Amino acid sequence: MTEPLSLLTAVLLGLFGASHCLVMCGGIAASMGTRMQHHRWLGALVFNGGRITSYAMAGALVGALGLWLQSQHQGFMVALRLFAGVLLILMGLYIARWATWLTRLEQLGQHLWRHLQPLTKPLLGSHELMDRWLLGMLWGWLPCGLIYSTLSWVAANGNPVDGAAAMLAFGLGTLPAMFTSTLAASALINLISKQWVRSLSGLLLIAYGAWTILGVLPLDNAH
Repeated sequence: MTEPLSLLTAVLLGLFGASHCLVMCGGIAASMGTRMQHHRWLGALVFNGGRITSYAMAGALVGALGLWLQSQHQGFMVALRLFAGVLLILMGLYIARWATWLTRLEQLGQHLWRHLQPLTKPLLGSHELMDRWLLGMLWGWLPCGLIYSTLSWVAANGNPVDGAAAMLAFGLGTLPAMFTSTLAASALINLISKQWVRSLSGLLLIAYGAWTILGVLPLDNAH
C-alpha cells in the first residue's frame, strides 16, 4: 500500500504547484464556470473529476513502467529517482520564477497534445456533464512540467496501484485552486500570483527534490 507520507507529499505537490496549474488550466476552468451559470458548482466538480481521473490513469501507467524497469535492473530505479529529484528542483525554480528551464520539458509533451487538442473543441461549448467529464480527462494530458515532475517521482516507486493513488492525491491537491478558479478566478489568481507565495512554493519543491536525491546517494558508504 502507498505510505501515508507519500500520499501527503503528493497532495502538497499539487497544493504548492497551484500557481502553475492556474497558468496552464485556469483560463479554461474559469470560462467553463461562466458558461454553466445554473450548474457552476456541479460543472466545476465534474470537469475536475475528469482531470484527476486522467492523472490517476497516468500514475498507474508510469507505476507499471517503473515496476518493469525495476525487474530489469535496479540501477534504472536509482537513475529514475535521481531524475525525479532533479525535475522537482527545476519545478521549484520555475514556480518561484527563478528559472524557466522546465518549459523545455513541457515542449516535448506538445507532440501528444497536438493529437488530443482537436478532441476538446466540440466539448468546450457543451453543457452536458458527460462532455465536461471528457473535457477534464483530455485536459489532464495538457503538457505540464509539474505533472511530469510528479509522474517521474511516482514512477520511481515502481508500483501501478501506488502510482494511481499518489496521482489521485496529487490531483486532489490541485483541486482547491482549480475548483475555485472555475467559480471565482480573479481572487485566487491574485493571491497565488504573489511573489512570496510562489517563492515559498518553489523553495518547498526544491527542498523535496534535494531530499529525494539525497535519499538515493550512497552516503552510508562514505565512512
